[in-house]
Amino acid sequence: MTTINLTTKIKASKQIVFDASRNIDIHQQSASSSKEKAISGVTSGLINLNETVTWRGKHFGFYFTQIQRI
Repeated sequence: MTTINLTTKIKASKQIVFDASRNIDIHQQSASSSKEKAISGVTSGLINLNETVTWRGKHFGFYFTQIQRI
């Protein structure tokens, strides 16, 4: 089994990094090549505990819909 370890050093506070990781708008910008878009639930801003977001995007030539709950 292959294991890949990746370390990323970020010069920012833990709160800024945490908020960026749950920001729907930032994710949509980073996934623009797959046309991934939040279509239901929390569709912009910060997602919080027990909230959901439904994503739709094109991957490997097919459109996929997935629901994520935080």
